[in-house]
Amino acid sequence: MSFGGFGSTAASHNPNKDIEVPSPPSDGVSSLSFSPTANYLVATSWSGQVLCWDVQPQSGQVIPKAAINLAKPALCSAWNGDGSAVFVGGCDNGVQMWNLGTNQQQQVGQHQAPVRHCTFVPQLNMLVTGSWDRTLKYWDLRSPNPVHTQQLPERVYAMDCTHPLLVVGTADRDILLFNLANPQQVFKQIKSPLKYQTRSISCFPDATGYLVGSVEGRVAVQHVDDSLQSKNFTFKCHRNDSDVFAVNSMSFHPQHHTFVTAGSDGAYNFWDKDSKQRLKAMAKSNAPIPCGSFNRDGSLYAYAVSYDWSRGAAEHNPATAKNHILLHVPQEAEVKG
Repeated sequence: MSFGGFGSTAASHNPNKDIEVPSPPSDGVSSLSFSPTANYLVATSWSGQVLCWDVQPQSGQVIPKAAINLAKPALCSAWNGDGSAVFVGGCDNGVQMWNLGTNQQQQVGQHQAPVRHCTFVPQLNMLVTGSWDRTLKYWDLRSPNPVHTQQLPERVYAMDCTHPLLVVGTADRDILLFNLANPQQVFKQIKSPLKYQTRSISCFPDATGYLVGSVEGRVAVQHVDDSLQSKNFTFKCHRNDSDVFAVNSMSFHPQHHTFVTAGSDGAYNFWDKDSKQRLKAMAKSNAPIPCGSFNRDGSLYAYAVSYDWSRGAAEHNPATAKNHILLHVPQEAEVKG
């Protein structure tokens, strides 16, 4: 088994003829997030750019709406409950709240190392941030100090939340589950069922389980309840003969509860965990897909095509690197299991 190169055979960054988002960031795309109330899409970038577009599906237009620049790379983004503001974390070790109405930003969180993931929990009216400083912090935005700081065994590599389930994946393949009815306690801690580094996590829409994606082209389907462990399984994906690629992103469709995986091989694929079937394999782009996200009703899937650092700095040439953000309109056969 070898960790594969990419892009050598695919000619185009957009072989599926998806909608091109104008004015993408000037460096690699680190996260994509849709507003919970409108078709506003936010992207964060290693350039420090945080960009927002107004997506108008009827006309096919995508209009740049607003932008800010951070001094250091931005790694993650999350919207607040009413879609009026975006939280951004990154390599300045802080978390900014960007108010889209006023275009003002203020710092609302702080860590001792870069902030890798953040999620807003409307049911608690709190922001949760996970960092490479080996902590998880809960923020009430009315207070400058965290409500709770949870020590973790290692750096945060992946995180997702469907209330009341919060799942965190760290270095050394630890997976920690939290019941947000009692967030100060670890509900369950396991080693990943996958042999290699955790790359992505996505909670089931009904919060009864979660997906774990790794750098070795494999996904684990895990259930929270001990009585359902016999339903757990793993499957291979994002592989090409002996080459394996990282599963960078996984997103559940908000209505049909099928899901999409996106990988370092430049492909995104649709799956049904209940029937254990792949619904559709899309044509591969000529560069990795580092991140992706459905909009609030699942009528759009946004994904980036840009370098994901899966092969280190030696493979990155800033002078020739291209960064794209694309919008796919899912067909019913792709997302309805």
